[in-house]
Amino acid sequence: MVDGVKVIAFDADDTLWSNEPLFREAERKVAEALSEYGDFQHISDELYKVEFKNMEDYGFGAKAYTLSMIENAVNLSGGKLTGEQVSLIIESGRTILHNPATPLPGVEETLIRLLGDGRYKLALLTKGELHDQERKIERSGLGKYFSHIDIVSNKSQKEYLGLCSFLGIGPESLMMVGNSFKSDIEPVLQLGGWGIHIPAEMLWKLEHTEEYDHPRLFKVSAFPEILDVLL
Repeated sequence: MVDGVKVIAFDADDTLWSNEPLFREAERKVAEALSEYGDFQHISDELYKVEFKNMEDYGFGAKAYTLSMIENAVNLSGGKLTGEQVSLIIESGRTILHNPATPLPGVEETLIRLLGDGRYKLALLTKGELHDQERKIERSGLGKYFSHIDIVSNKSQKEYLGLCSFLGIGPESLMMVGNSFKSDIEPVLQLGGWGIHIPAEMLWKLEHTEEYDHPRLFKVSAFPEILDVLL
């Protein structure tokens, strides 16, 4: 079903293991602690604005999110945060950093099948804060299946071209597997590569974008179904 694919690259968060639900749970707890300053929707909307503003300085990940939660709380409270509220925000962010990164159902078995087939090299391309992502990869136990692991601050055509250059292939030989159409799929399609989209139940607001069909795009509902595309 695919022609000329030599490398399969995988996103990590919410593709190999669950991650976004931890962010949403932290947001819920913090909103409850700040309920005197507005309802959940208001606090969430204001947090999104702060995150978007801070992205250039902080990038992506749990630490950036925690800093944005603190800034948002300071803004909402007019600087009247208590020490207890600040501690709760910090601990909520720490919970995200302690993500066990347990592989989602069928992930490890599927990677083993792909490696055993022998047709493809497997790579991991994930964005986020270096130390946090390294620790999750280690905790997941999945690092051994990838011949190349790259942790980047963003996923645009530039990063995918860099991956192709490092691996010595053209974009047409790259298949990207991920849950975000905006970050994982569209840049690769635009370069002439392939994509397998596995939508997650939760998606960060900043990852929302218009989706579309494409002759080099496959959409599956669960990770093991990628075998139907690739084998």
